[in-house]
Amino acid sequence: MRVYSARRRPRRGAEGGGRAALAVVAAALLMAGTGSVTAYGVSGTDAGRHDVAGEESHELMESLDAFNEPRLSPSGQIAPGAYADAWAHIKNMPVRSGSWSEVTTSPYNEDALHYRDHSASNSGGGAGHSAGRIAALAADPTHQGVVYAGAAGGGVFRSTDDGRTWTPIADRLPALSVGALAVAPDGSLWLATGEATTASDNYLGSGVYRLADPVTGTFSESDKVGGTELDSSSIHTLTFDKAAGYVFAASSHGVFRRPLSAGQSTAWTKVLAPCTGIGISGVSCGVDGHYADIANDIAVQPGSDGTKLLANVAWRSGADYNGFYYSADAGTTWKRANPTGAINPAEIGNAAFAYAADGSKLYVSMESPKLLNKSSGSGVYSVLAGVYVSQSGNADGPFKQIATSSSLSTSGSAMKVNEIGSGYQPGSQAWYDQVIAVDPSDPDHVYLGLEEMFESRDGGATWKAIGRYWNFGMPCFSYDPAANSCDGDVMHSDQHALAFAQWKGSTPEVFVGNDGGAYARPTTQTTTGWRNLNESGTLRTLQYYSVRAGRMTDGSGEAVWGGLQDNGVSLLAPKGATYQGQQLNPDGQMVSPFGGDGGDELVNPANGCQTVGEYVDLALQITNTCGYTASDDGSEDVITDIAPGDPGARFIAPFSADETDPNGLWVAGGQYVWGNTKTWNSTSGADWTQLYDLGAGHSASAVASRNHVTWAAWCGPCSKVDGTFGRGIATNYGGTWHQVNLPAAFPNRYISGLTIDPSDASGRTVYAVINGFSRHWNEGPGAGYGHVWKTTDGGTTWTDISGDASASDSFPDAPANAALVTKDGTLVVATDLGVFTSTSAGHWARLGTDLPTSPAVYLSPSPDGSQVYVATHGRGIWKTPTP
Repeated sequence: MRVYSARRRPRRGAEGGGRAALAVVAAALLMAGTGSVTAYGVSGTDAGRHDVAGEESHELMESLDAFNEPRLSPSGQIAPGAYADAWAHIKNMPVRSGSWSEVTTSPYNEDALHYRDHSASNSGGGAGHSAGRIAALAADPTHQGVVYAGAAGGGVFRSTDDGRTWTPIADRLPALSVGALAVAPDGSLWLATGEATTASDNYLGSGVYRLADPVTGTFSESDKVGGTELDSSSIHTLTFDKAAGYVFAASSHGVFRRPLSAGQSTAWTKVLAPCTGIGISGVSCGVDGHYADIANDIAVQPGSDGTKLLANVAWRSGADYNGFYYSADAGTTWKRANPTGAINPAEIGNAAFAYAADGSKLYVSMESPKLLNKSSGSGVYSVLAGVYVSQSGNADGPFKQIATSSSLSTSGSAMKVNEIGSGYQPGSQAWYDQVIAVDPSDPDHVYLGLEEMFESRDGGATWKAIGRYWNFGMPCFSYDPAANSCDGDVMHSDQHALAFAQWKGSTPEVFVGNDGGAYARPTTQTTTGWRNLNESGTLRTLQYYSVRAGRMTDGSGEAVWGGLQDNGVSLLAPKGATYQGQQLNPDGQMVSPFGGDGGDELVNPANGCQTVGEYVDLALQITNTCGYTASDDGSEDVITDIAPGDPGARFIAPFSADETDPNGLWVAGGQYVWGNTKTWNSTSGADWTQLYDLGAGHSASAVASRNHVTWAAWCGPCSKVDGTFGRGIATNYGGTWHQVNLPAAFPNRYISGLTIDPSDASGRTVYAVINGFSRHWNEGPGAGYGHVWKTTDGGTTWTDISGDASASDSFPDAPANAALVTKDGTLVVATDLGVFTSTSAGHWARLGTDLPTSPAVYLSPSPDGSQVYVATHGRGIWKTPTP
């Protein structure tokens, strides 16, 4: 990292994920806490600047809080059934006609030449084409070349040509958050919803589904297996015990079992939950119920006639029940293992298992809660306890340690201290990105996924990094393509899934799923390079936080921009578009002018090449050239840091242009409300002026401005974990800044969006949308219903316009994320369960039915107002004619 320019170094973002519906509990209880790990951010004038890439793991924790808080505050929990109730209501709502069309169907090239600004871009790092996070992979053993990919927030995609092209096959399920995929002995595909990496934007699921004909069919709600037992949970592993006749699910509420021969409605049975004495007794829990009985993996030992099982049940931050549990009777009873050798039973955290195909060896990759809890300010930057092998396959060992963070860092990793810096070593996020698998044809051939991919061909005696984090900082790297000698052993960071497949009798391949999509290579390959499975652009799983559009000045159409989870900021310019004589998109692809995590976005509607992108913590960056670098090496400055240096901005902080004077006033929010009158002529953070102090410990959650009347919503503390939850609204309506006195009936929940009614020039008519669930079935704060509120007198009084909760045309009881008033006065609101519209207070309709049920998180109009864009967190960007 130290060899780059004197300007800001390239950076990677942290994590985030998806969901939508039926008991899909947003970022649920399991993800509500971080143990004793502190969430780190950056602030002041160094916001967004990374001297070392090590800040990524700290940002991951911060992003976790940022995504949890809107949905969990103030109670810190969501009752099971919240999504089930909301989804049932939505299915009975009236539908307003509107056909959604997918916008982001082009390949996304994060390594595109001429988008290599040294201070802001990750282009040149080597990741190539990217998609959104892939949480699960499965291969069909009876149909060679058929592979399934499960997206964190975008459902299931099928490839029938060995990963070259993909088709979505689960878009109409109520939950698109994928935890596990597995092909059953009868050839059916089983989908477990609810991503299980306990990261920032993971969503719980609506249970398990079985698709009888996955090669040609698509999932529907009628494919659900079992009852409600696995609703509101995340599921990390599905495994089939063919000999014993069971399927097992390792979930956030323990291990469940179900006979393979049972009818579709037959319930799942919980067979292991140490805290509650199911399957085993005498195990103390050590944590409250939110973090109890979390099963991270389960495996059947080959060669045991289906009787021997091994499960890892552990909370990442440590609990008394953490451990390995084994069964010798197909899961009916369990014992706690007492691993001997190199594994310390007191250090067991989140672990992944891999048996050799003949059951002769058991490999384990394991996170250490002790290291995780020490990492807060201690200089400990890897939480990997180690990688181990039991040479007998016995769960009690003895285990031999075959890899450590230190040994992996010297295996060709880009995360070596003198390459990436001291702050980020292999296994820094082992509680989040950790997967291990053994080549079915060779018990000594092991693949290990952490932030990077590693391979051993001698049972762990030696390791080689075969999928590096990036090329930046490596001796081979140069921004000049002609001088860059780096090999092709780079893929996107943060590995989550592994599978083995074979294409029509050719050499078997290993498939890898990570935060940037999917990759593959033959298992026999010892040379460098990967086959990038995102190149076609058909694995459309991008996780957006925002979307904005502007007209191209050459008349070619609209440029569409969006901030992404761990995939920077994307730009989709019309094919053939030019700017100042430069051809921006000759190949018809999306490009990434900004790297890392992308947040909110601002685009000049009259000039689509003028944009302000956000990294994290209100780290704002401006470009007036679409981020295009005319030189091949990107040496010219085309992106400028204009961060105001706010001390208390949220991970994704709000900013916007005044709607009637977009070139005369911009507003942004952190602890302070900021104003900028230089707008597109801005050159530094000094161009921002403090307009109002929201208060120490308060952070803006939404801002809006019209006719220079500005409104700002805030939270602080923003979660119950931090203390007593607080929220409020401030405005300068009336001429002076002041806090609005919210009525007692106004929900004590996170205010995620503010929209000023364009028909009221005074700026006193405002809509506020509220996140989280009403929790009307719980006592205490947040028990009120409404998700959409309106004031017509500058905040003196507020009215709930969500409607009668019992009426079919009322607003659903689901987290609301953003609102937009169209040019004809129609109110449109985006939620975790779709988009809804109203032309009269209290009467709502579903806007179309062809939008995938991935969370809708952001709304913006097209430059002429004829279209509405929506950013989904898992299925890309979509648009519909303005209702």
